[in-house]
Amino acid sequence: MKKILITGANSYIGTSFENYINTNYPGEYKVDTVDMLDGSWRERSFAGYDAVFHVAGIAHSDTGKVSDERRAMYFKVNTELTIETAKKAKADGVKQFIFMSSAIVYGDSAPIGKHKTITKDTVPQPSNFYGDSKLQAENGILPLQSNEFNVVVLRPPMIYGKGCKGNYQILVKLALKLPFFPYVKNERSVLYIENLCEFVRLMIDNNEQGVFWPQNAEYSNTSEMVKLIAKAHGRKIYLVKGFRWMLVIMSRFSGLVNKAFGNLTYDMSLSQYVLPLYNLEKSIELTERTNG
Repeated sequence: MKKILITGANSYIGTSFENYINTNYPGEYKVDTVDMLDGSWRERSFAGYDAVFHVAGIAHSDTGKVSDERRAMYFKVNTELTIETAKKAKADGVKQFIFMSSAIVYGDSAPIGKHKTITKDTVPQPSNFYGDSKLQAENGILPLQSNEFNVVVLRPPMIYGKGCKGNYQILVKLALKLPFFPYVKNERSVLYIENLCEFVRLMIDNNEQGVFWPQNAEYSNTSEMVKLIAKAHGRKIYLVKGFRWMLVIMSRFSGLVNKAFGNLTYDMSLSQYVLPLYNLEKSIELTERTNG
């Protein structure tokens, strides 16, 4: 039986992973969680665990309206805490450390009409302090790799699923309120939470090491995604062409437009490690069935 320690109590990804494992693989894994909010975790031994899954961190920030103190907190939590935890895991004899980084290390989405595809050779270039805090954490833990201690860095795109927060919930609100929605032909990599959970399980089973780019087996289109969300709720939403010019103008004043309708994909060759469990339509159906 593999023993897994999740660092970050009550986190969305950590809780989802624990529930997924206990539901789908009962008796095959022992999953524990440690709270990182105070310093008591430093007194706890990590000895005996096969893997530490580090999900503690700060995310979903409005990076344009943050104080200097808040910026410093990002590096304290996302960077310094991650490195300290990884060093403790290695010192305590843990075999593997898995870090939840983010696609944010590659910067912003391409503007509407432009393309941005990440390949294995794409050099990370964070566009804000959040992305930089994640990248600096990666740079701090990857050198800890050894024959006895494997380091895994995951750079997922937008994650969605039961109980998720962030940008996906904005799409849900629009899908449930609007009778029509602009059609824009864009592509984005996304990741359903249970596809991620299975991916992490396999990382642990195979004691992997290195940088990985998990994503769904198909790209999403923002307009089609909103349509699928509406469909899951029994609503019909009409996609209307001809709004692209207006969105291009709006994107000059708000980065949220490009974040929603711009392009950002991982080349599919990066993510052939495992065939995801659910395609886009089924995953949205499951998400909205459990949320609604």
